Amino acid sequence: MHPHKFPEIFSLRGETALITGGGTGIGFAMARAMHSAGARVVLVGRREAELAAAEKKLGAGASHVVHDITQLGAAAALVERVTREVGPITCLVNNAGIHLKKPAVDTTPEEFQQVLTTHLLGAHALVRAVVPGMITRKHGTVLFTASMASLFGIPLVIAYTAAKTAMVGMVRGYATEFSSHGVRVNAIAPGWIETEMSRKALDGDPARKAKILGRTPMAKLGSPEDIGWAAVYLASPAAKFVTGVTLPVDGGASVGF
Repeated sequence: MHPHKFPEIFSLRGETALITGGGTGIGFAMARAMHSAGARVVLVGRREAELAAAEKKLGAGASHVVHDITQLGAAAALVERVTREVGPITCLVNNAGIHLKKPAVDTTPEEFQQVLTTHLLGAHALVRAVVPGMITRKHGTVLFTASMASLFGIPLVIAYTAAKTAMVGMVRGYATEFSSHGVRVNAIAPGWIETEMSRKALDGDPARKAKILGRTPMAKLGSPEDIGWAAVYLASPAAKFVTGVTLPVDGGASVGF
């Protein structure tokens, strides 16, 4: 076994991470943790004001680009721009997504397709644009934000469940194609995390909050930084033999009763 200095094995110095949905919530938490670990981070999203505010919080080594990932034909131009302005992308974080809470029988094909396009086709367009360069350099990581809905049934989110479940299959498929070329592909499946969005949802619904805490063995919500540091690990040399996995960061929710 080669000796490693403890912090260095988790360092992302020299890496450039493109993070979709990176301006807020879990995406920003991943950006902040990766930035803290030494990576240059490029925040991508649709809202200029949120991205600019997030970049300002991070400071030097962070930048942002306004981009809609559902514009599938624009992925190559985005990657070319980031490569030109910041450098080759060595870590792609497919985190952007939309939610749809609706009974399954009321979910229209158009609504279903919109969720799939954002989570799956938008992510695949970026993979197609980014990964060839990683393969050429024989170095890169791709991360996806999966969900508890990837692992078990949750009512009223059928389109989201389909998208997040398919995502886990894509991670396995990409990993088998790319890993021999030095490109690892993994996912993180967050449990119930305390964000502004979740607070709004749960504070007015004590029964739902009690149900969540009741099925989470650690009996609490996670924090966004829990996801951020998991992303750092999976993108770092510490995880150099880890590919094709979906890592639940969920306080035990996916195994609890």
